[in-house]
Amino acid sequence: MKTRYKIQTAAAGVAVLLALTACGGTAAGTQATEIPKTQNTRDISEGIQPDPAAVALLPQSFKDKGELTVAMDLSSPPTTFLAEDNVTPIGVNPDLARLVAKKLGLKLKFENTAFDTIVPGIDGGRYDFTATTMWATPERLKVLDMIDYLKDGSSVLVAAGNPLNLTNDTLCGKNIAVTKGSAQQLEYLPNVSKWTCTSQGKPAINGVTLPNVQDALTQLHSKRVDGVFYDAGALAWAQIQQPNSFTVLTPQVDTRTNTNAAMGLKKGSPLTPALQKAIQSVLETPEYKKSLDYWGLGASAITEATIR
Repeated sequence: MKTRYKIQTAAAGVAVLLALTACGGTAAGTQATEIPKTQNTRDISEGIQPDPAAVALLPQSFKDKGELTVAMDLSSPPTTFLAEDNVTPIGVNPDLARLVAKKLGLKLKFENTAFDTIVPGIDGGRYDFTATTMWATPERLKVLDMIDYLKDGSSVLVAAGNPLNLTNDTLCGKNIAVTKGSAQQLEYLPNVSKWTCTSQGKPAINGVTLPNVQDALTQLHSKRVDGVFYDAGALAWAQIQQPNSFTVLTPQVDTRTNTNAAMGLKKGSPLTPALQKAIQSVLETPEYKKSLDYWGLGASAITEATIR
């Protein structure tokens, strides 16, 4: 993990800003629980057995080490964040990373790191892989092998009730927050700005780059930006937690590109075949859908762990 200070800061941002401790109700298809989601440190991979076919593909170096290191930016509920104990990674991505490790018969070590440092860290050999709702953009595919594990899209979040009467097509000249290193910052917002604004003689969308989604939500809440352009699942979660503060614009933004989230590892890694086999095995378990349903992302399930 990173320093204790950073862990506590991330957890505090989640707990205070999104008021997740007050989370009530459950996603469709799940059983009710009296444990608030931010306190639930259960390990969904308990009892999962290794997949012999995936284990057979593991490089000997990983078998000898007995452990995988996964990099995540633990600041984005409901996919990747910290429980109230300020230590335990929770959300869809930690759940699925744990399942993948179990399918490979390996222990899992989490590294909490800023999103824009994950790809350089994997390329430099500091981390074995990432599961942090990252999309397979052309730039990332130059240095990463990426394997699909769920689907998501991009949405725009605005102030509750949409007082500026914004739509996905009327963001020209507006200040829209994006997170550093995200596909929204690097590819999607520039493309949307071109398609809907500058190509029609309108002012470009002003992208305001911020370190993480918590900072973006804070700035939207304080009216320093007009909207937040980010992963659809995370923004829907923010609206559910604070309906009096935030509203998601619908439909999702047209990015005209693949929006499956993919686990990433170093391009050409000898681990790639084994990881792909393990992810495919996870997609076929009841625990996969159970995790997505629990975190309100049941519609994000896919059936094929495609290597990009």
